[in-house]
Amino acid sequence: MSTRTFKFPAKAKTALYLITGTGTATGLALNVSNPNSLSLSHDSFFGSSNLPEKIRTVFHGVLRSSRAISTIACTVVDYKYSLHGLPVDSDEYLRKLNEVHLRSAKRMLKLCEANKGFYVKAGQFVAAMRQVPKEYSSTLSSLQDQAVPCHFKAIKQVLISNLGQDLSEIFLSFDEQPIAAASIAQVHRGILKDHQEVAVKVQYPGLEHQMKLDTSTMSFISKYIAWLFPDYRFEWLVTEFVETISSELDFIQEAKNSERTARNFKNNDFAKVPRVFWEFTTSRVLTMDFCRGHKVDDVEFLKEMGINPTKVAKALVEVFAEMIFIHGFLHGDPHPGNILVSPEGRNGFTLVLLDHGIYKQLDEGFRLDYCELWEALILLDPNKIQQLGERFGVGKYAKYFPLIFTGRTIDSKSTLGRGMSSEEKKNLKQELKFLKMEDISSFMESLPPDFFRILRTDGLLRSVISKLGASQRVRLLAYAKYALYGLSPKLNPQSDSTVKVLSSRFKTDVSYIRLRLVLDVLELLSWMEKVRHFLWTLPKRFVAACNLKRCLGASSVV
Repeated sequence: MSTRTFKFPAKAKTALYLITGTGTATGLALNVSNPNSLSLSHDSFFGSSNLPEKIRTVFHGVLRSSRAISTIACTVVDYKYSLHGLPVDSDEYLRKLNEVHLRSAKRMLKLCEANKGFYVKAGQFVAAMRQVPKEYSSTLSSLQDQAVPCHFKAIKQVLISNLGQDLSEIFLSFDEQPIAAASIAQVHRGILKDHQEVAVKVQYPGLEHQMKLDTSTMSFISKYIAWLFPDYRFEWLVTEFVETISSELDFIQEAKNSERTARNFKNNDFAKVPRVFWEFTTSRVLTMDFCRGHKVDDVEFLKEMGINPTKVAKALVEVFAEMIFIHGFLHGDPHPGNILVSPEGRNGFTLVLLDHGIYKQLDEGFRLDYCELWEALILLDPNKIQQLGERFGVGKYAKYFPLIFTGRTIDSKSTLGRGMSSEEKKNLKQELKFLKMEDISSFMESLPPDFFRILRTDGLLRSVISKLGASQRVRLLAYAKYALYGLSPKLNPQSDSTVKVLSSRFKTDVSYIRLRLVLDVLELLSWMEKVRHFLWTLPKRFVAACNLKRCLGASSVV
């Protein structure tokens, strides 16, 4: 999603601010200030127009595969020889490893930029994962802003073949220039015959053939790496990516996800989902309400409209906490382009949720276990965390759950959301020196599939919350609250008695208040300990200051 100033051709006299979504993992990646400046080529899908589509797709696929294999081979050699002979627990090894990570990440970025299409999406997918080295996530994050729109001639053919009519028979007007473009689709603004303003998302031609070739290449490369380096196993990452991208290509499923989400939040004043126009929706074309708003992390806009960014962060994380802990039906791509803030609604603003292609239906048993995990993480109950780790199949690696989700070690004494002490950081650094790539591969392979989508979603939410200037404590407390609600029995307000519904809510509210009190008491004790330490060391500081003053006085006399 994005907010762009788009001036129509000469026949139009006014400028419109148009905002919509692309239904891809990238959201909007196109800066449109002048439609005449748009590049209307799409290298991933169009070469010589004289060649049949399938032949062009195969040709470009072979070219992209060759680039990918040569890049990965170069990277493998770099890792192999740069780290050869260095003790794994040495500082030199860590320094060299960071250097190789950075070089390799830059190679991957160039590969994604050259190959475009699904490689860009794969790079975005990796960048959103907190489990990869920071050199990769930070370098590949620039891919979020890359997309080249497809020529309208090809887009028009997709529209006509899918809708079965000429555009003039469906629309009063249809803008040929896209208002948004991403790696698998682009969005156009149209006005239906009944004057309804709509956003029409159109999938690029040739994607299915390209996806099969590209994902097969990625799978081959991951197996090749695992064969050369048994400790470096990334097949779990490729499998998750293929599952994600496959679901994105089916716009019918995306429309169903959209409607289900709208039903889940029908009583929520903060969340809004655009309506789907089914008569103009197919597996490759999706027609929705045209929504106006600004990206959720556009702090300047929020301040101009008098909207508190922290309140937006709180509303955002509560919406997604409700998805995870209560509905068990999770939007898997909450990057800023897929969430708009509209300055409308009873609370002063509304969050418009777009791009419903990537969703995860959580297993009910997993959802309940995950609720329990968060209760244990907030209270830092090591026994419960270890017990749940056994259920999740990660065994000894469960001790890293607090670090991954809350930024604390499992034996931390720091208060929630305050980070680790210097001593804890020092001990953790020492411990991680002995953590091998084999350990990381084993941990990721052991996690239930539902965990991957949650980890990715959580990483994206953290990034947005940080941009809004809100404390991560906002996220942690929201997760704690909804985890407790998720553990309470599911009731149906229509069939269950009012007394039963109110009683259940009251019990959950009391549990949450009790949890907040525990956290507040722990924070108070931590503050008191700091005060006690300050008072204890105050006399020593006073004596040291006096000695320093005397020394300075003596030196000035001399």
